[in-house]
Amino acid sequence: MKEGPVISTIAALIGDPARANMLTALMDGRALTVSELAEAAHVALPTASGHLTKLEAAGLLKAEKQGRHRYYRLSGADVAQVIEGLTGLAARMGATRVRTGPKDTALRQARRCYDHLAGERGVAMLTAMEARGFIEGEDVLRLSEPGRAFVTEFGVDLDALERGRRPVCRACLDWSERRNHLGGALGAAMLEKMVERRWARDAGNRVVSFSPEGNLSFRRLFGAFG
Repeated sequence: MKEGPVISTIAALIGDPARANMLTALMDGRALTVSELAEAAHVALPTASGHLTKLEAAGLLKAEKQGRHRYYRLSGADVAQVIEGLTGLAARMGATRVRTGPKDTALRQARRCYDHLAGERGVAMLTAMEARGFIEGEDVLRLSEPGRAFVTEFGVDLDALERGRRPVCRACLDWSERRNHLGGALGAAMLEKMVERRWARDAGNRVVSFSPEGNLSFRRLFGAFG
């Protein structure tokens, strides 16, 4: 199949408001049931099932059955990156609300972009790592030798990341900041370590909430925030 028809098919799938809401609801990396996704999309269960079947057939979602329930999640970080990019484009084109409420403020500060840290904190982390010479490059990001030492000391198993199929460092355009945050396997591993250390936790609705200790530690490593 040629690229044009493939792109138009995927765009049509994502462009439906109900399906777009479902994909956005899965942006925090969780797996959700049909009922939960129907609620997120504001549609009836049979309608939600039809939408999910199409998204799964197109490879945008993957499903797993556990007990009585069938759970859906994004098929990969590349899907999340597309959704994040489209959200940023929508904001730039004026398709989102200009004024933000409390939840929007929390999302802008720190949130999950699938499995890595986004928002002001995600951008701050990448900016600090670049300023300190830990991450180099523009179009293609890479860890420097000091950067390899830094992330290893942080607790990241860099050898395991490099054996994987996913890029270690990847720039991901942040929809709210309009600057890049750190994606890829390293971005996911850094957030995972922050959660393990109880610096941060998932607060729902994609929001990542930092503890007082996490705030201090983040500032110590990556500079002032907020």
